[in-house]
Formats: sequence, C-alpha cells, structure tokens
Amino acid sequence: MNLKFIASICMALGISTSGFAQILDLKDALKRSVENYDKIKAKRVLVEAAGQNTVFQQKQYLPDVTVAAQQSFGTINAQNGPLYAYGGLASAATSMPMPEQSWNAAFGSLYFANVNWNIFTFGRLKKQVDVALSKEKTATADVDQEIFQHQVRVSAAYLNLLASQRIKYVQQKNFERAQVFFDMTSTRAKSGLIPEVDASLAKAEVSNAKSMEIKSFDKELEFSKQLAVLMGEDFSLYTLDSTYSTATPVSVVSISNPESLDSHPLLVWQQQKIDESVEAEKLVNTHKKPNLSGFGVIQGRGSGFDWNYVQDNSAYSSSYLKGVGVDRGNFLVGLTLSWNITNLLRFDSKVKEQRLMTQSLKYDYDRVYKDLDAQSVLAKRQIDNSFENFEETKIQLSAAQLAYKQHTALYKNGLTTLVDFTQALYSLHRAEIDYEIAQNNVWQSVLLFASAKGDLTILLDADVK
Repeated sequence: MNLKFIASICMALGISTSGFAQILDLKDALKRSVENYDKIKAKRVLVEAAGQNTVFQQKQYLPDVTVAAQQSFGTINAQNGPLYAYGGLASAATSMPMPEQSWNAAFGSLYFANVNWNIFTFGRLKKQVDVALSKEKTATADVDQEIFQHQVRVSAAYLNLLASQRIKYVQQKNFERAQVFFDMTSTRAKSGLIPEVDASLAKAEVSNAKSMEIKSFDKELEFSKQLAVLMGEDFSLYTLDSTYSTATPVSVVSISNPESLDSHPLLVWQQQKIDESVEAEKLVNTHKKPNLSGFGVIQGRGSGFDWNYVQDNSAYSSSYLKGVGVDRGNFLVGLTLSWNITNLLRFDSKVKEQRLMTQSLKYDYDRVYKDLDAQSVLAKRQIDNSFENFEETKIQLSAAQLAYKQHTALYKNGLTTLVDFTQALYSLHRAEIDYEIAQNNVWQSVLLFASAKGDLTILLDADVK
C-alpha cells in the first residue's frame, strides 16, 4: 500500500508539473513566433543577401586582372589595305604583304597579363558602396518592422484566444447552473408542487446552455488555429497565462514617451527607404563626372615563322614546340581619362526622377506618421473608456449575482415565478460575459496603444492590479 501511495503521489506531481510547463505566456509566444514564422525567416535571408551585395560593391575597388594564353596554327598571308572588324574580332596575320598566296603554316602563341584599374571615379564607387549599405540597412529595418507587426498580430490573437476561453468558462458555469435549475424544477414538478411545463422549460434552458458552450468551444478552436499559424507551429489547444484574465493594468499612457513615435519600427523603415533613395540620387549624379583609369599590359609572343620569312619563304617550321615558345616580349602602361560629355544632359533627367521618388517616399512617411499619431490618440481614449466600462461591468456583475441568489432562494420556496427566476439567470449570464469581455478589452486597448507607439513593452511589462 505504501508503494502504491508513493507512486500515486509521484504521478500526480508529474501531471501537475507537466500541466504547468504547458502554460503559454505572452512573451514566450512572441519569442516562438519570431523564431518560427516563415515570412520573418525569408526577410532575414534578404538581409544576408543585401550584406553580400555590400561586400561585392566594396570589391569594385579592386583592379581588373586578366591572364590569358593563346596557341594557334595557321598561315600569315597579308596585304595592304584597310580592315574593320565589324561585330567581332579580326584575324591578325603579322607579315609583310606577299606577292602571291602562300599555304605555308606554322604554330604561333600569345601570352599576356592585363590590368585595368579605376584609380579615381569622382565618388562613383564610394556611392555604390553607400547605396549597398543603405539597402542593407533598409532590409534590416524591414525585418524589424515585420517582427513588430507580427508580434502585434500574435498578441491580438493571444488575447482573442484568452477571451474565447474565458467565455467558454462562463458558458460552462451557465450550463452547470441550468443543470442545477433543471434538477430542482424536475424534482418539484414530480412532487406536484409546480406544473410539468416548468420542468420542460428548464430542460430547454439546459439544452440551450449546452449549445452555447459548444459554440464557444468552436470559437476557442478557431482562435487556437490562428495563434498556432502565427507562431509557425502545428495546431494545438493552448493553456494561456491567467494574468490577463484575473488582473488589469495600471495606467500606461502616462509612462510612455510622447516623443517616441519617431522610433516606431514602421517609421524607421520608412525613413530608411528615404535615406536609400537619397543615396541613390547621389550615385546617379556621379555618372555625370569623368573617370580616371590606369592600365598595364605585359605580353610574350612566339611564332614558327623566322624573322626573315619575307625574304626566304622556307624560313619557317611547322613544329609545335617551335611555335609555342616566347620569342618576343612587350609591355604597355598608361592612364586613361574618359568623360562622356553628353552624360551631363542624359543623367540630369535620372537625377530628377530619383529626386521625385524621394519626395514620394517622404509623403508616405508623413502619411504613416499621421496615421500612427491618430491611432495613438484613439488608443488613449479607448484605454480610458475600457477602464470605465470595466468598472461598470463590475457593478453589473455584483448586482446580477445578488439577484440570482435571491431569486434562487425565492423560487425554491415557491415565492417567485419561473419567468422571474429565468430572467435572473439570463442577467447573471450576460453580466459574466460582459465582465470577461470588458476585462479583455482593457488589455486590447493597451495593445492598440503599444502598437501605435511602437513599443510592446508597454503591454508586456505593464504593472497590474
């Protein structure tokens, strides 16, 4: 018996611990949603891609270094005359013009290293890097605002699910009261104290209460699905933190910074898009300027034709090894200053285009700012209204509970009618639902205010009473 008792205690403790571990608080839900949501993962990958683009633009400072080796076999007949290689490369037959066609052929080779370096681009390369860095910052700001918006959606789904669970709890209590009412009415009807129709009406109330309980469970399933999807997890029935259904926050409007709207993740993202457009405008401007480049070439050539082949057509060898060696070498170094003058006119329109795009983004910023400011004012009013409404539901609930107790006692003693008792039951049921919704609306209004301010700590770290 002692072993069975100890095993029972251990199993009970295990079940209790497991049930506690499954409680999902809001902070944990937000953390898991950020880690699992695929859209956030996708935007984080875009940040990494933008970082690689920045690295690529920084590497544009490196010179172009080309190394090549060419080995060929053919004749070298040439003649005086102009040559233009339209649409491609021309063959190079390096020989004095011959009096007649010759089919003597030998191997030839060319080896070279070529360096081209944009020494000074008048800020173009620097602006390319600045634009890339700005794009990376924009992508990062986009991730931050997406995380914030997603956390707001998760918080709303969390509170909606909590409200549905509390309403289901109220419907369960209502069903239990209806069941007790039916048992009491059925007993009295069987004793002949009241008409049978009262028992039938009480049975109908039980059925209606059960139906409402089932419907409330459907709502819980629906909001559970929404929360699971937003958290990037499989469907599950969650046990939520009871703090948001047993307590209300203290005033949160007074502790928020009225100047903090500029740091709202959505506005930061909009401002970063403006900064990126400004950098792009500066980059387009650099295309009006010249470009200073340095170049250097070193090459070696070999040929199966000897130096006196023009005088002696037999002075050549078709040997491969004779033609692929290096017989002559050359080098070339220099500077090139190039400036397309018409770019002054051509890119003037592009600069104006980018400037207009920047102006459009500024208008978008102003629109979002005004919208958030209006939402903030609305949220302040809704917080005050939600607190006032919650206080009224307390009075309503207290009065309905007292009326229900009184009518229950009166009905048991045959001092009131079924209609009066049923009305008291309805009033209590309605008061309990109004109370739960009003308490949840207090937290919903705080969430709306936190969303407008861009700071979810207003909700997460709110003091409760």
